Amino acid sequence: MGLWDRSYTGGPQRTAGGGFGFGAGGGPSGAGRRDPFASLTPWVKRLLAINFGIWAVMAIGLIPWSTASDLLAFRADRILIRPWTIVTYMFVHAGFGHVFFNMLALFFFGPPLERTWGGREFITFYLVCGFGGAVAALLLVNIVGVTPMVGASAAIFGILLAFAMTWPDAPIYLWFLLPIKAKYFVGFLALLTLYSTITASRAAGGTAHWAHLGGLVAGWLWLRYGNRIEQSADRALVKVKKSRRGLKTVERESPATAKKRQVKRKPRTPRSGDTLDEVNRILDKIGETGMESLTPAELKFLNEMSQRRTDPDRTH
Repeated sequence: MGLWDRSYTGGPQRTAGGGFGFGAGGGPSGAGRRDPFASLTPWVKRLLAINFGIWAVMAIGLIPWSTASDLLAFRADRILIRPWTIVTYMFVHAGFGHVFFNMLALFFFGPPLERTWGGREFITFYLVCGFGGAVAALLLVNIVGVTPMVGASAAIFGILLAFAMTWPDAPIYLWFLLPIKAKYFVGFLALLTLYSTITASRAAGGTAHWAHLGGLVAGWLWLRYGNRIEQSADRALVKVKKSRRGLKTVERESPATAKKRQVKRKPRTPRSGDTLDEVNRILDKIGETGMESLTPAELKFLNEMSQRRTDPDRTH
């Protein structure tokens, strides 16, 4: 089961204008809140700050564009000598319009997903989609050629896909006027991206449509098969650990254990560094959809946090 197969008790909260995205009357979620930034979730805030921060540093000349392009942009022919660029390219943008529209989409569509999935699942998905854009550039290098690639567009297209698959009928108001269901909006973007990739030329510069396509494909694969991928990685890690201890054989999972691993994923119990983020996410959810919308795991987590507060010496 992938994230797509999850069962959630609550949906996204609509804006005062009745829709999401570039619609009239409010922020990304929360019915008509006066301060749209109050509804931003922790990882969305961090991503906004990092992307706008890097753009500002480049805009004032602390990092020349030529240096950023050389060291941080992704190029298919330099993946072996600059492997870090498969991550850094997502946080570098070619201009204010580039970073603004990417972050505007994150501002609207990111918080509902992070509130529903939790911070760890959200940032994992964001990065996976970004990696997908780089992988697409590698696979299609003979078609699109080798050009420096920057921007969060691949990750953002993945976020749009996840939003449409989670809430397909949520209305998106284009230019604050035209309502369109999320599934049709993202479907049109996917077809346009596929066509643009097929007709792409080797001319330097311009829009990296293949990166958008890579983000969409990676997002869909992770939503569908993310659990299987993680389970395979976990089993491989266990084998490596056992082999380091000198064990020559590794016991295989019993059918009963394997069946238990096929259940739908649930938000993971946060580590100490993520505890505050998880508390904030749950409190936001209570404020928007009420206590009845909490899952048993979330109720248990709040109870544990309350007990820790009343009994600081309690051990777990």
